[in-house]
Amino acid sequence: MPAIFDALPGMEVPVGAIAKSLAQMWTDTAADGRPAITSDDAKATQVNFVLHLGLQTTPEDAARQFDVVVKFSRRTPSRVVVLCPLHADVPTPQMRAKIFAECFLGKSKADKRCVEFVMLSYSRSARPFLENEVSICLSTDLPLYYWAHGFSTSGKLADYRYLLSRAKRVLIDSAIAPSDALTYPWPNPVALRDLAYCRLLPVRQSIGQFLSAYAPEKLVEGIKTVAVSHAPALAAEGRVLLAWLRRRLVACGAGADHVRFEARPMAAGEAGSLAVRFGYADSGRLFQWSGELGTGRAAFEADLGSGRTQLNAAISLLPPENALSEAMFF
Repeated sequence: MPAIFDALPGMEVPVGAIAKSLAQMWTDTAADGRPAITSDDAKATQVNFVLHLGLQTTPEDAARQFDVVVKFSRRTPSRVVVLCPLHADVPTPQMRAKIFAECFLGKSKADKRCVEFVMLSYSRSARPFLENEVSICLSTDLPLYYWAHGFSTSGKLADYRYLLSRAKRVLIDSAIAPSDALTYPWPNPVALRDLAYCRLLPVRQSIGQFLSAYAPEKLVEGIKTVAVSHAPALAAEGRVLLAWLRRRLVACGAGADHVRFEARPMAAGEAGSLAVRFGYADSGRLFQWSGELGTGRAAFEADLGSGRTQLNAAISLLPPENALSEAMFF
């Protein structure tokens, strides 16, 4: 398999000359014709961001995730370090580096922002020196955010204690993370954020706004079952949505031990991407919602004692770069 490091853009430079090479990049006109920046203010950064691409990451996937971080950095200028482990040890050099930069306009033509990326490829034997090199690449006065992508086991990720313990947020995606990632004893578990949960923000907001029209006691009166159906590819989102509904209904007064919460994949041919249904002891009461991501359409139907209500709505997931912002700052 080609190294993921080779799939990423940038100019290769000596590892010991990363800072010098970045400075030189801004003082010289780039070879592709981009103008050098004229103000240090344009390089103002707000956060340190480390994207760690695990061994499960393919070159194509690495390029996609890199593009997500580039889009994120256009909104939140960042000093970005991308870590690219090798599958096996290689002859020297054991660590390689690339640098990449991009400039873009903000809210006006005068609002110009430029961000810097450092890509580090490392072999197993170079692993003990990785934290030192990362620390050199980061801005010391900015918070650190760490996104671990494509790891096969939580134990392997746990070896990177420096990043896990220092990061203000540790980001994982439970749709592809190891099965124990959300329960693993991380050094700083309160910092952990799930991108699958963050992607669901528009869905959670839509359902929450609809249900907020009813008194909490009306929502949970006689409730027996809460079922979330999901397309097979949305298993993580279905699980996350069910857990969120459980927390909110318990907060409304539902007895968690007396309500059956279940998530299930949709059967072949069953319409929709995600669906929610509350079952009540009184068969005349109901709440159900369903949405189809392909069309962006969703529908509510409810009768909680004050007459039947039907409402069409929209459904979407947050774009990946927006989900990163949600996970990092909220």
